[in-house]
This record gives sequence, structure tokens and C-alpha cells, in this order.
Amino acid sequence: MIPTLEDVLRITGLRVGGQAVTGTTYTSYQEPVERLLGLEVRRERSSLVQRTALQASLAVANACHQTGESQVEYMARLTEDARAMLAEEEGDAADKDLRRFLTLVIGKLILGTRGDPVGCRCLPLLKDLSSEGNYAWGAALLAHLFDSLGTSSRETGVVGFFPLLQVWAYYHLPFLGRGVARRRGAVPLLQRWRFCRDEQSLWRQVTLIHDILDTIPFGHVRWTPSVGESDAAQPWLEQDRPYFGRDIWLHCLNTVVPLHHRLVARTLGLHQAVVEFPTQQRPWERPGRSFRGIQLVTDWTVWVREQLDDWEQRGREVASEATSDEDYFRAYARRYGAQVYKGTRRPLDPEGRISLLEGILHSTIQQRDDL
Repeated sequence: MIPTLEDVLRITGLRVGGQAVTGTTYTSYQEPVERLLGLEVRRERSSLVQRTALQASLAVANACHQTGESQVEYMARLTEDARAMLAEEEGDAADKDLRRFLTLVIGKLILGTRGDPVGCRCLPLLKDLSSEGNYAWGAALLAHLFDSLGTSSRETGVVGFFPLLQVWAYYHLPFLGRGVARRRGAVPLLQRWRFCRDEQSLWRQVTLIHDILDTIPFGHVRWTPSVGESDAAQPWLEQDRPYFGRDIWLHCLNTVVPLHHRLVARTLGLHQAVVEFPTQQRPWERPGRSFRGIQLVTDWTVWVREQLDDWEQRGREVASEATSDEDYFRAYARRYGAQVYKGTRRPLDPEGRISLLEGILHSTIQQRDDL
């Protein structure tokens, strides 16, 4: 199971179709930041601008995230304060303020960075404000999040728009009970939920979640929670629907990530067929998941032309000829059974027999439910 482009669109309301978020990245962003924002970058060879300076330029320097305040409430308050500032400006000054606000939202929320500074690599795309709404910011958000979650386990923190993952879990894994629905019918779906505050230690919270996930019955997962959801309240879905349920490359400037829906066909309402398990030698592995640090000037529309063509052609539709999930469970058990049950909460299963039996049992239950 993974968040999909449809999940991103329904939960956040951000476009997932349209023009890919790509272009040229630079060694230094000092000149465009000074010209388009009227600010300074942290260092000469950097793509970061101080968050406090950015907020001060919008007269929202004190708009800190308050205790118990949801992401939606925080953004509403920040937007209201910024809108009041923009209403006082005209012409070039208004354009500069709008770019500052968009840089803050995109660089700190959609494509969040570690620490306090705000990334401004998206700034060249904001030069022409009339085209800003044509970009697939939702797809860029997902690419950025996937890239962050794939970092080494030695990392002390990751970045990305985590409210997406929270709300995604509320719908697909409701048994976790981590959120409270407060505004039924509101769209995007992010606005419907209030995050539960858990006073237990982080270690205890993680342990409880692990225990629940280890013992969840197969039928308790909501594989397609969007089924039955009225699309009339979100008319933008129809516009980007051609990007749903397809194997496709996601673009976020210097990050290019493959979205392999065929590996999670069950979330598309299809039976999961046996798939080739990915290894680092597969030809479709990403050519370099990310380029970090100071780089040479790079035109990504040329460097990843093949992946960009794939996006513009809307990838490849995922289909499944499987009539049940049984073969997939068997193949998964043979490949991963001995690894899955090495944890302290499960007995060691060197030959994968437990997982093989559970796979057959789950498949039988699913076939019974489908009758």
C-alpha cells in the first residue's frame, strides 16, 4: 500500500496532473532571490532563505504554529494575514509579495526542508505567475515525500507534507484510531479531520502501532476508501483523472521517482498479480533518486528527457489478469516469509511456512467475501 496521486488530490486538493514540476536548478539562487523576492539567501551558494525573513516580508512574522492547532487552521490564519498584506500592494510590489507567499507555502509545506530555512528551488517556476496553476504540485509533493521516506534508517529526521500520510492512514487503516472526523463532507478531505494528541511517550506510541499492524485482520484494511465518495464536491478530480492508476514517473525538480502502481494493484480495486520483486539491478530503477548539495547548473528537461516524456504521455495504465490474490500471497511468502517474522512479536519462521499459510488463509477469506 502506498499513497497514490488520487489520494494526494482528494486529501490536499493540489493538482496532480498538468505540467511537470521541473526545469533548471542552479548552483546559487542569490540573484533570483534578490530580484524576485527582494531577500537574501543564507549563503552565496545556497537554495535556502531564512523563514523569519520571508514571514517578516509578508507581515506574518509572528504567525507561529500554535499548540493544538491543525494544519488547516494554521494555513487559514497564515493566508488571512498574508491576504491582508497583499491587499495593500499593487503592480510589481503585489507580484513580489505573492511570490514570497508561494515560496513560503511551497518551500516549507509542499516541498518541506529540514530545519527552519525555506527552500526556494521552485522560484524560477514562479517568475511567470500566470502559469503557476498549471504545474502538478501534488505530484511533486508525492515525489518529494517518497524520496524523503527512502532515506537511510540512520537519518534522525525526514521531510515532507506528513498530514497527507496521516489522513491517508485514517482512511486506509481506520483501526489505528488516530484521528477524529470533525467536518463530514468538507473537501479537500484534509479538512475533515482533527489529529488526536497522544500523551504517551513516542516509544510507547510506536510500539502500540507496531502491535496493531502486526495483528490486523486482512479484511480490516480499506483498500479503496474513495469508492462511494461523491466526486461532485471535488470537480477538479475529473480534470486529473487520466493520471490515476498508472505506472508513471513523478518529477520534483532534481528528484525523479517512479510510481509503480502495478506493485500495489489491490489499492486500485484489482487483484494483485505476482510481480517481479524490484532489485537495484532492474532497468526501471530510478537513475539517481536525488542530487543533494551544491550542484552544477542542470536543465532537468534535458537530463531526464525519457522520464519527462513518460509523464507527458501519462505513463502506462495498470491492469491485472489475476482472478484472486492467492498466487501473490504464495510468492510473497516464499520471498519474504523468513524476514517478515524475525521480530520479537512473532516466532522465527525460517522457511516462511507461517506467512505462506496466512497468505493462503487471507486469499481464501477474500475470495469468500467477493462471492
